[in-house]
Amino acid sequence: MSSLKEICSGLPLHPVPENRGRKRGIPHAPVRTPNLTAQEEKLALQNSLRYFPPELHQLLASEFEDELRRYGHIYMYRFYPHIEMRAYPIEEYPCKIKSAAAIMHMIMNNLDPSVAQFPQELVTYGGNGQVFSNWAQFWLVMQYLSEVTEEQTLVMYSGHPLGLFPSHLHAPRLVITNGMVVPNYSSRDEYEKMFAMGVTMYGQMTAGSYCYIGPQGIVHGTVLTVLNAGRRYLGVEDLAGKVFVTSGLGGMSGAQAKAAVIVGCVGIIAEVDEAALLKRYKQGWLMEITDSLDHCIALVRYGTLLIRWDLLDDEFSSPHPFLFNYRNARKNKTSLSLGYHGNVVDLWERLVYELDTTGELLVDLGSDQTSCHNPFSGGYYPVQLSFGEANQLMSADPGTFRALVQESLRRQVAAINKLSDKGMFFWDYGNAFLLEAQRAGADVEKGGANKTEFRYPSYVQHIMGDIFSLGFGPFRWVCTSGDPQDLSTTDLIAASVLEDAIHQGVSTSVKQQYHDNIRWIQEAGRHSLVVGSQARILYSDQKGRVSIAVAINQAIAEGRIKAPVVLSRDHHDVSGTDSPYRETSNIYDGSAFCADMAVQNFVGDAFRGATWVALHNGGGVGWGEVINGGFGLVLDGSSEAEKRAKMMLSWDVSNGVARRCWSGNTYAYETICQAMDENGKLKVTLPHVVDEGILEQALHH
Repeated sequence: MSSLKEICSGLPLHPVPENRGRKRGIPHAPVRTPNLTAQEEKLALQNSLRYFPPELHQLLASEFEDELRRYGHIYMYRFYPHIEMRAYPIEEYPCKIKSAAAIMHMIMNNLDPSVAQFPQELVTYGGNGQVFSNWAQFWLVMQYLSEVTEEQTLVMYSGHPLGLFPSHLHAPRLVITNGMVVPNYSSRDEYEKMFAMGVTMYGQMTAGSYCYIGPQGIVHGTVLTVLNAGRRYLGVEDLAGKVFVTSGLGGMSGAQAKAAVIVGCVGIIAEVDEAALLKRYKQGWLMEITDSLDHCIALVRYGTLLIRWDLLDDEFSSPHPFLFNYRNARKNKTSLSLGYHGNVVDLWERLVYELDTTGELLVDLGSDQTSCHNPFSGGYYPVQLSFGEANQLMSADPGTFRALVQESLRRQVAAINKLSDKGMFFWDYGNAFLLEAQRAGADVEKGGANKTEFRYPSYVQHIMGDIFSLGFGPFRWVCTSGDPQDLSTTDLIAASVLEDAIHQGVSTSVKQQYHDNIRWIQEAGRHSLVVGSQARILYSDQKGRVSIAVAINQAIAEGRIKAPVVLSRDHHDVSGTDSPYRETSNIYDGSAFCADMAVQNFVGDAFRGATWVALHNGGGVGWGEVINGGFGLVLDGSSEAEKRAKMMLSWDVSNGVARRCWSGNTYAYETICQAMDENGKLKVTLPHVVDEGILEQALHH
């Protein structure tokens, strides 16, 4: 077992570690099919061997070629570290500066097997969200971070550490770009080739920026989404007794089960991957599991569920199946999360069958969180095949697999349409589900709509868009001490800050969001949300983020929090992402496909005090579909950290609110005007309202 000191000492070359290949007992990424030419295969091999001295090339060349042929990528399994991969307390990292140790803490959390989706392939979530492209990069990055000073910056090119470059105290210590491909070549096919050759990488949103915090990272957003879906679609504040059907339990989508329980409804979540299902069950994110559609229906209709104990390992096994009676979970309004081991298309079609044969609509709300940004490489599994059969066909016959995926999407949409026509409310969760369904020929068109609109709304357009325009988004922090008590202290601080803000006076629309967020932060500690690092997510606006950051920094200075705290956010936010089918899908001035905002966000955060910044092609809805920018900011209790937090966090929110204001959003207009009133140095170009009648008159002149 290696130590952190060894991990930070560079590539282990004297001697090289034993090649143990793929580790058994953990999930592995699907085999990729890059379809390289002979010359491209040569480049892939050459590019991988560049990390090693010539005397090792003979040894490594054949095994790297074997990995490329068998798995479609060179991961360098020989160099998989023999250390317990987790977020160690910051004091244990052998670094010259605390900010570098904080980055190491975040990197190792992203690769923790309890957090990462495919840890040995360096995939954190989303099926292909990479931390690095190969293990040589991990070793070099850890070495560089152990050496970096306050007068240097580490530069990352799509997983590759370009090196340490002279900079200055106020510059970021780390600058990351992922997938910055010339636009004409930003296609899926080109990506597969370039990733296989080791020259670019898909960092998702927070995998390639080292800011992922496990499925908790989306729980709060999912809670707010489902709550506001109930308000908008069902006209209720209380979701008790309502049934929410969706799919996906790997990576970020694992949050759906926990969110269903927190909002008080019955959540049924389908998952084809048994390993992902059991992982969430053992972590306490699912209350019950079954592989029977009959039991799913019985649970909703009669409240009876039969658990398949034979699905579990010895630790959870029981000699006899045990019958749980929930006394009709729906009618008695019992909150419950049920994991269905099977394909969601079967579940949707069974719900249609129940509707057709009994006249009873058993579902109120529906969505989907499969990784449809990556539909043909493991992000979406066709209903016609078992999980194992699908994984084999995916690499053996990609064309046939693609056709089956598209047929499955058409079937799924057809079932959803029938249920929706009878009163079930469905929305797109920004995972490119409707986009891929449209490409597959499914009936998702919306007559007379623009290119970003479908038959069903994006959750941004109808549910979360106004929240973003008010400046609210997924603000996060990580306690690098690793001490749960520090996290509890930050929870209390955050709740107190929001309560104080309400007492000082906020608008009615903001007040509701603050109350939702106070409820969340007070509930968070009781729902065992931590997987990996001691982290918390809290949707907040500019005022809330800055105030919470300042209060946490003060608590560090006073010793109430024992070690630095890392601030970040999901790139999925008010200003971090230009994504026409998700974050910017409610921008209707024709600029939804423009990416100035995310790039400006990345640059602006860098010179306003961020500890590190990241800019990605792809994330959430897929390669070539989005540009997003993120940051990490280390609070260490110093006055300098407070100054950075105030300056950077204010810009990080106002940038997006100003853009949304210019596009014509009323909430954003009001929010940015208030921000200008509070800060005389902020001057934003405001749009003038154009009379619709004048436009019609001019166009028909």
